[in-house]
Parts: sequence; C-alpha cells; structure tokens
Amino acid sequence: MVSMSGQKLRTNRRPFIGISMGDPLGIGPEILVKALQHPGIYDICKPLVIGDPHVMGHALSQFCSPMSLHRITRPNQGVYSSNCLDLLAVSTLSLDTSAAPSMTPAIGRAMAEYIHTGVDLALRREIAALVTCPITKTGLALSGSRFHGHTEMIAHQTRTSEFAMMLAGKKLKVVLVTIHIPLATVSQTLTPKKIVNTILLTRTALINRFNIAHPRLAVAGLNPHAGEDSLFGTEERDTILPAVAIARQKGVDVQGPLPPDTVFFHAVNQKYDAVVCMYHDQGLIPFKLIHFADGVNITLGLPIIRTSVDHGTAYDIAWQGKADPASLVQAMKTAVFQANNRTDQDHCHG
Repeated sequence: MVSMSGQKLRTNRRPFIGISMGDPLGIGPEILVKALQHPGIYDICKPLVIGDPHVMGHALSQFCSPMSLHRITRPNQGVYSSNCLDLLAVSTLSLDTSAAPSMTPAIGRAMAEYIHTGVDLALRREIAALVTCPITKTGLALSGSRFHGHTEMIAHQTRTSEFAMMLAGKKLKVVLVTIHIPLATVSQTLTPKKIVNTILLTRTALINRFNIAHPRLAVAGLNPHAGEDSLFGTEERDTILPAVAIARQKGVDVQGPLPPDTVFFHAVNQKYDAVVCMYHDQGLIPFKLIHFADGVNITLGLPIIRTSVDHGTAYDIAWQGKADPASLVQAMKTAVFQANNRTDQDHCHG
C-alpha cells in the first residue's frame, strides 16, 4: 500500500486514529469537519473524533457537511465511512458560537479531558495514534492544569522524561533542543547532555517511526557562522561540538555545529533528514516559510504516536468557514504513516 504522501507503508490495514477536538471556541471543530471530507482519508485510516457531540453536531450543520454524527463508547463500535463522523463523547457543552463566547473553567476542563482520553486510548492500544487539534494555554490554566500545552501534559501522562518537539514536512524536518523560553536564556540553558538527548531522540524517531534506516542529521550552531572559530561566541566550541562528538561515538551520522544560515538549504535539498536546532525560532522560521499550511507538530520520545496541527486556535476566524484544514490533514497522514511503519511496537489496526 502507498500512503497519500506517496510513501510506502508496511501494511494495507487501516489504523484507528484518535483526533482530539481541541478548543471548542477555536477552529478545531471546523478543520475536523473539513479534514474528514478530504478525499482518501477513510481509505487510509479509521478516524475517531474525541470531543463534544453538541459542538461537532453544530459544526457539521454550520459547515454544510453531508456526514451524520455517530456516537460511540469504544473505537471498535465505529462505522468509519466517509458519510459518518464517529465520535467518542467526552463532554456535553452548550455553546452559542455566534455570540463569541469566552473561555470558562468548564470549557477548559473539557478541552483537557479530550486529550487525557485520547492518551488513555493510545496507551491501551485501542487507537494506533493520537492527533490533536489546537488548544489554548488560557483554557488549560482555567481548568486547573499546571501544564502549558499538549506536549507537557502528554509527557506527564505517559511518564516520559525525555521528549522533544519535531516539526515535519515533506521537504524539511526540524527538532528543537529548547522550546518556549526567552531568547536571552537559551545559551545558559543549552548543555551537551540536552543536545545529545535531542540528537538521539531524533535518530530513534526517524528509524522507528519514519522508516529511515540510516538517518543523516545536522546540528545548527547557535551564533552567526556557527561562531566563526569562537569570534562570535563560544557555545559552539564549549557546548555543541562536544555534544556532536558524543553522539558520533554512539553511532549517529551527525554533522555540526553548522552555520544556521546555510544548514536549512542543504536539508531541503536532501543532504540531511533532519536539523537539530538550538531554539524555537531558529527552526520554526525556515520551517514555516516552507510548510506554513501543511506542517505537522510531532512529539518525539513518547510511547505513543502523537501528531498535531502546526497552528493555534485562530479565534479571529473561528466558526466563520475560513479555516484551512491542510495541517490537520497532513497530521493525520503523518500519524497513519508512523502507525503503519513503526518498528518499536505492534500495530493497532482494524
């Protein structure tokens, strides 16, 4: 079987893919309705929406979907055909989306529970992967959660201590050593151990989830020209180069530290399978320039497959019919590809 992205799959069975609805006030319900109508989606997977029947019913009506809503309590009860949206109901919210409702603790708790339910299903092997629609930090805070986003929540629930964020597209994959911290603190946060762990997580994911037998990795420097022999900074010499040396000793095919202004050009031209980046914008600026609409957020290091859209809740266009489902479609395709190619665990298919 060949995936929708043209890559070979190891199996022709359709994996169960759970999709958390995300923030009910954002564009999650809309892009879900649109993504499930994308040609070929039901040929490659069995998508199960984890969310709210009232909200999704309203979305089906407002965005003129021909699909009917089918409530289930277990993944194996679904119909999984293009004329039916199978939904595992976690909440029963009553929202008037025409009145621009504001976030409440109840909405925040529901939003968090969609994620918890999806992770539980994945841990129990009832679904092969979890795809997440966007949420808000405000909603999580109001729900009483101590976490700032999906990644930290899911890592805690799966008891994962070493994890990393990958942004993936057909032309470029980047992985971040540090994520949401001030630029002024990046240098003091970087350590050889943190960089080595990110390199190893990247290699393992490319082998076990992307079917790349011998990954070629690049590590970006922190400073202009990768420090230019320490003229523009010493982080390359003192922190990044030792980490690359350790990774090589562990058998990783890795180059670096490389000048950040050229490494992405070479990666896009297939010299490297992924670029390990020192901070958030170093990786996301080139990535979003190329994959703004179809980029996928992947959490590495988890015992489950988790992919996500590479955008936020977009309140400014929510419930207006303007949202683009391309990132969600690609997140679903990527989840399917990983589920069908993973070598670190048995598949979960119907």
